[in-house]
Amino acid sequence: MCLLPPVCCVLFQIALLWCLLVGQCIPHLLGSQCKLSRSGPPATIVTIDEESPNGTVIVKNMQINGRAEDPGRTISLTLLDNYAHWVILEPLRQRLFLNSTGRVLDRDPPSHISTIVVKVQCTNELVGTVILHEVRIVIRDKNDNTPRFQQQRYYVAINELTPAGTIIFTGFGEDNGATDIDDGPNGQIEYGIQYNPNDPVSNETVVVGNTLSGYIVLAERLNYEERTRYLVIVQANDRTLYDANRRTATTTLTIDVLDGDDLGPMFLPCVLVNNTHDCNPLTYRITIPEFTQPRELNPLGVTPPIRAVDMDRNIQPPSKRPGIHYYILVGQPSTYSEYFSLNRTTAALLLLKPVSRDLYTKFIIIIKAEQDNGHPLPAYADLIIDILDENNQAPYFQFQSYQGYVSESSPVGTTISASSNLTAPLGIIALDNDIEEVWECNKDPLVTVTLDDLSTTFDITPTGITRYLRLLKPVDREKQMTYTFMMMASDGIQESTRVTVNILVIDANDNTPTFGEVSDTVEVFTDMQPGKTVLQLKALDADEGLNGLVTYEILAGAQGDFIINNRTGQITIAPRTALSMGHSYALTVKAADNAPDSERRSSITTVYIKVLPPNNQSPPRFPLFTYDLEVSEAMRIGAILLNLQATDRENDSITYQILSGDIQQVFNLSKTIGLLLLGKPLDRETTDQYGLIVTASDGNPGGTSTTTVNIVVTDVNDNNPKFDLTLPRNLTVQEEEANTFVGQVTVTDPDAGANGLVRYRIVNHPGVFTINENGSIFTAVPLDRELRSRYDLIVEASDAAVDPRRTTFTLSVLVIDIDDNSPEFSQKTYVVNVPENSPVDTVVLRFSAVDADLFSNVTYRIKSAEDMKLFSVNPISGELSVLQTLDFEDLASMGMGATYTFQVEAVDQAGTMPPGEATVTIRIMDMNDFSPVFSQALYKGLVAPNAEKGTVITTVFAEDQDPPGTPASLVRYRVEDDQSPYSCSIFDVEEESGRIITRVNLNEQPSVTFKLVVIAFDDGEIVKENRTQVEITVLQPSRIPIFTEEEYRFAPVSELAPVGRLVGSILAAAINQTVFYSIVGGNEGEFQVNNRTGVISTAKLLDYEAVTSYVLRVQADSMAVVKAQLRVPSKTNTAKVYIEVHDENDHPPVFTRKFYIGGVAEDANTFSSVLKIKATDADTGNYSANAYRLIIPPTADGQDSFVIEQYTGIIKTAIMYRNMRRSYFKFEVIATDNYGEGLSSSADVVVSVVNQLDMQVVVSNVPPTVVEENKEQLIAIMERYVQDQIPGAKVVVESIGPQLFGDGLDQEDYTKSDLMVYAIDPLTNRAISRQELFKFLDGKLVDINKEFQPFLGQRGHILEIRTPDIMARVKKPAHAVGYTEGALLALAIIIILCCIPAIVIVMVTYKQRQAECAKTARIQQALPAGKSAAPRAPTANLYEELGDSSIISTCTSSSAHLSLQC
Repeated sequence: MCLLPPVCCVLFQIALLWCLLVGQCIPHLLGSQCKLSRSGPPATIVTIDEESPNGTVIVKNMQINGRAEDPGRTISLTLLDNYAHWVILEPLRQRLFLNSTGRVLDRDPPSHISTIVVKVQCTNELVGTVILHEVRIVIRDKNDNTPRFQQQRYYVAINELTPAGTIIFTGFGEDNGATDIDDGPNGQIEYGIQYNPNDPVSNETVVVGNTLSGYIVLAERLNYEERTRYLVIVQANDRTLYDANRRTATTTLTIDVLDGDDLGPMFLPCVLVNNTHDCNPLTYRITIPEFTQPRELNPLGVTPPIRAVDMDRNIQPPSKRPGIHYYILVGQPSTYSEYFSLNRTTAALLLLKPVSRDLYTKFIIIIKAEQDNGHPLPAYADLIIDILDENNQAPYFQFQSYQGYVSESSPVGTTISASSNLTAPLGIIALDNDIEEVWECNKDPLVTVTLDDLSTTFDITPTGITRYLRLLKPVDREKQMTYTFMMMASDGIQESTRVTVNILVIDANDNTPTFGEVSDTVEVFTDMQPGKTVLQLKALDADEGLNGLVTYEILAGAQGDFIINNRTGQITIAPRTALSMGHSYALTVKAADNAPDSERRSSITTVYIKVLPPNNQSPPRFPLFTYDLEVSEAMRIGAILLNLQATDRENDSITYQILSGDIQQVFNLSKTIGLLLLGKPLDRETTDQYGLIVTASDGNPGGTSTTTVNIVVTDVNDNNPKFDLTLPRNLTVQEEEANTFVGQVTVTDPDAGANGLVRYRIVNHPGVFTINENGSIFTAVPLDRELRSRYDLIVEASDAAVDPRRTTFTLSVLVIDIDDNSPEFSQKTYVVNVPENSPVDTVVLRFSAVDADLFSNVTYRIKSAEDMKLFSVNPISGELSVLQTLDFEDLASMGMGATYTFQVEAVDQAGTMPPGEATVTIRIMDMNDFSPVFSQALYKGLVAPNAEKGTVITTVFAEDQDPPGTPASLVRYRVEDDQSPYSCSIFDVEEESGRIITRVNLNEQPSVTFKLVVIAFDDGEIVKENRTQVEITVLQPSRIPIFTEEEYRFAPVSELAPVGRLVGSILAAAINQTVFYSIVGGNEGEFQVNNRTGVISTAKLLDYEAVTSYVLRVQADSMAVVKAQLRVPSKTNTAKVYIEVHDENDHPPVFTRKFYIGGVAEDANTFSSVLKIKATDADTGNYSANAYRLIIPPTADGQDSFVIEQYTGIIKTAIMYRNMRRSYFKFEVIATDNYGEGLSSSADVVVSVVNQLDMQVVVSNVPPTVVEENKEQLIAIMERYVQDQIPGAKVVVESIGPQLFGDGLDQEDYTKSDLMVYAIDPLTNRAISRQELFKFLDGKLVDINKEFQPFLGQRGHILEIRTPDIMARVKKPAHAVGYTEGALLALAIIIILCCIPAIVIVMVTYKQRQAECAKTARIQQALPAGKSAAPRAPTANLYEELGDSSIISTCTSSSAHLSLQC
């Protein structure tokens, strides 16, 4: 095919034909085919970018001469040496294309395709020659690779004392840093520090010293105490030409700060100052008693103990840590060094000699702690030493006696005064010289002051330097004028000299003048002259001074005829007065004291005076015809028994005598004044009564009168009860019998009445013996002769007088023995240890048994025949011995055990009681035959060079052949310190487990081997031991696997994930090592790891509600190390794995209660809140977000009676509830989690309809806001008291508002509150009657107020609980009823004009509505003004109706016929 234009093609063909014909061009054409038409080098060299797309043109035209297509083909082109077929040849156009189908042309590793060389073979079809054309394709680098660090993390540890500017890390050199496989600048690396937002401080701590080498330079000084680790993000980027095209990579350089010696010691305990590392000044204290010898106190117990620690606590190795020395720097007084010293190394404070408090009361010392390495860095603390006074002086009072005053009218608690004017209190000061500066510093000496007497009348304040006496009970001056008692002060050891206290009671006008008689009657005669005495009055006043000075005054009735002496009370006839016969007077006389007018007291008496004519014809007259007198037989001789004074109207002298009845002349009668006296002693037991006839004569004829004196001699308890001494005194009684008669006593007493009534009492053994009213003695309890064989019984006889006379009588009671006791061993249980292999007949125990009976013969025996084969007992001596040689190990191997337990008996050969028993336990003691034996003679272990303290290296094990469970078989371990002291300082063995561990954080060189000698010892009586050697080699770091990350965080795992669910993978690497993975911490069996792959999966079901996250500690070890049964924990081969558990919806909602009770008022508005329902869900997030809905039957008109807010659970009203009182609604509430899309639960709800007829108002004296804030607590308290009467009752709040008051409750007081409540009975689902509610609450009002107080405030309380005042609120509804009646009458008139039948309908309706209105008006009393009640037909499936159902049905039918309301 000709590729030239048609004209050219025609010309070319003509030329060719001409050449063929003439033969001129054939050689030239044949030779030029397959040669390059261009000039230049023979090879074709082209470039192409790596990652070029498939089909990219590599060579547009090879420029080879010839035609490679039919017809007229002159050459054929073939592609040779096509490596990996990267090139495709299009012969016709001589083009080369890139073939990268399914692959990428990558110049970088691992492909490393930098050049592709192919050959294009051209075959001259005309002559058959072949020419090869080389095509060299150079792959041009593209910046398509990001630098990669050889390690994910780099680590360096530097001392905090390293100066700024020091190169601290060169770990990026020698291909250990970042590499980039790109070529040229694309592959060259620069280093820098990238800002770390999570650790801003690290960004300023270090800098990159050289961007090409990447060495890190410390920029700031480090401080280990402030921070121990820095996480520096190091960035590596290539150096491609344009910054925007540069690629970067980051790694974390962990810089651990090592502790350096930059801080000195600090005294403990250290309380830091704010957020610094400095301690607050510390003061140590100690108190020591004076005169105490040092040996009794040293070392002194300072509080807290003196101790300092180096604040550089982690200097490594531990051997470089400095020690601390202690010194006393300075002190006051300056002689402190004579008394105290401080141990330089232990800081023990020592007393050098006793201290006298008279010389020194306190030492203030400054102590110093400093390092011992020549770098002291000292710390200081104060030490205060108080010298405690020796109690060698007694307290004392300031005065030897005290005089105090108190008014008799003073109330209890009054302080006794120091003066009679009662102005200043009486201060009593007791001092103690053991306590200095008491008086000057007003310091309480802390002595105890006690009163020796009158402690029930007075007491003294217990504390203070000045004490005060106080009155404990009222005093009465008229009963006791002065009180005297002793007072003593004590400091607990020493007592003061007693001092005297005199208290004088000051008089108060507390007594009224009192006359002897209420009235007096006096006869006067007409011939009596003025000034003659009529009557002497006497009023007594027990007060003193003016309070007791009585003044007399005639208030009325004297008519001017009588006067009274105001001082003496003598009434006389007034001057110039002539008395008239038959005239009578009634004088009112007042007696008053002379106290101040405000305190004055007075009384009155009446004196009746009768005027008689003068005569002398009447005999003397006794006041009584008969005198009855009781005289005690103990009356003293000469005592006045009776005043028999007679009166003679004429005032003649009278003579008295005993006419009869006193034969023995026991009585004397004064002849002139008529006093009857006792002349001789009385004895009731001889003569118990007398009858005397006494006469009075004025000497005139017929002037004698008589009277009778009957004297009864009353008994005095003057005779002791007397025992009958003829009865036996020695009695016997048999033991073990109660209520047994023992004996009898008889007593007589000649006194009368209660004085002669004899009573008996057992004095010394009242619980053992009893005695009845006849004197018979019985045993009260069974007696036990073995406890007591004889009783000396004291019997007391006493009379029944108030102050009885007593006589005692001693009886001897002997208890007779019976055989009632078995022999008793000295011990119930005997336990004896017998060494193994003890010889036959070795005595191991000696028994002792005693029979408490009088006569016994005790022998011993072993109870079981089997036990007699091994042991024997001597029946007489009780010696227990072995019959065979017992070997501990043989017994253990035969399974017989090393302990024998058997019974022994003690038998009374002469008795009938069963034998006594004791238990014997024989323990065969192992004699520690074997030493512990190690399982290996040599143990080997590996440890990382930086292993942390407590790292387990290997475990040694030794076994003891002594029987298991015995002390001799218990193996423990310890390290032999002497043979390898340095190894012992860094390694240790756990005593019980045998695990070899590191004592400190290691910092050792690799390949170093330490030798440790471990001793195994038992706990036998003779301790036996054995030893082994442990070789510990510090491992090369290259053999320790390194985790790719320090912390792994995987995607959360569902708590419902099945066992085996993949969690994530961990990866660690080591040079030429197979890695073995294990979980070493944080796992309780929930997870497992594949030891070879590091894949972590679940091992059991998870529970988010129990554990929400896990932190596993994983460890990677070399398989070779694991097979050698060695583990090498280090910082690099352990990592943390954080696993979060994802919560699933596996818990349904749970309601706070299964049954809710609420209430709604009849007049409640639509969408009023009724009740809040709450359900909780153990899940989290949306799974715990609940949505609520109701399952409730609709009303008759298809409405829901209640609705619920979907997400709050608040139930609200949906209809009106007029005329539904005492109805209730039952329905179900559903809670569904996950906002209504998840699991569900249900609860039952009952809502009762109420009105104010069911409510009570709780009135309190706090504002409504306070009640509203504490509503829940207050309702809970009231609900508890209601539930005490009706279990499960629910108290509901209707309203909270200001207190309503006034006639119509139309006024409001916002300083008080009205809390209107009602209660629902869970059994009936209806409101409790308001009467019951009032009774439940008002009856417990005091208790409720006590519980309300924390919520209402200190003075907040309930004022009252009252019934709502409904009448004031029913006025407007009543008016509404009247308007309705008028409307009905107007309608009736209209209907009359229309038709007669309508009249009948209206009248019937009117009557029905009147009946309805009468009922509704009562119900509507609780409705707010202006609202009307709309009756609603009851629905059976919504509520039930109790009572008055006929009225409800009437309202319903009425509504159906006429749409009118009351």
